[in-house]
Order: sequence, then structure tokens, then C-alpha cells
Amino acid sequence: MKALGRHILAEIYGCDEEILDDKEYIEKTMVNSALKSGAEVREVAFHKFNPQGVSGVVIISESHLTIHTWPELGYAAVDVFTCGDTINPWDACNYLTEKFKAKNMTATEVKRGIFEQPVSVKVSNI
Repeated sequence: MKALGRHILAEIYGCDEEILDDKEYIEKTMVNSALKSGAEVREVAFHKFNPQGVSGVVIISESHLTIHTWPELGYAAVDVFTCGDTINPWDACNYLTEKFKAKNMTATEVKRGIFEQPVSVKVSNI
């Protein structure tokens, strides 16, 4: 069985609160995490919330990385989705955990697009 992609859902706890509320730092770190994993960055969009928190996405040729932070809780929710066999999404998650000065990270890997046999698609006009 071959998967089209790997999707890491990371829960990053015990992070430095100031880091998680710094839009520029989060953006730079997310881009660097993509590069560290071997991905090719295409587009970047981040938003700073009032009174706190940052959300953003890094679009990569191989798919995407996303984040939403809760600085007041020292928590970041991160998704790293990569397609193909050349990128290791765990490298990005581990890098983020280190750069956020996290005390703990738990994550689940989901294989996306698993096909056991060739797939045929029937299209009908409705």
C-alpha cells in the first residue's frame, strides 16, 4: 500500500508565551521548519489576533504547514501535510517544538490517499 501523503497533527504544549504571540517569529520559524524538512516554499500568509494568538499557513510544493497559537495557554496546534517520499514532516514538527521552547509535543501521523489498487472514477452528469 502506498500513501499519497503524510499528515502530522501536532499538539505542542508548554511553549514560551511571548514566542507564540510574535507573528514575525512564528512566520519565520514556520518557513524555516518547512525548509528544514526539505520542502519548497511557495506562499506564506499569517495573521495576528487581538488580544493574542497567531494563525498562519505555509504553502509548499509538497502541500502545506498550518498553525494556530494560544499564547495564554502556551499551546500551538500544528499540521504538517507532505506529499511524496522526499519530505519528512517529523523534521518540521521537531524543529517547531525546539524553537517554541516547548516542554511537550504529542503528534499523530495520518497516511493520506492510501490506495491498494488502481482507482477508477465514474463521472455522471446530474
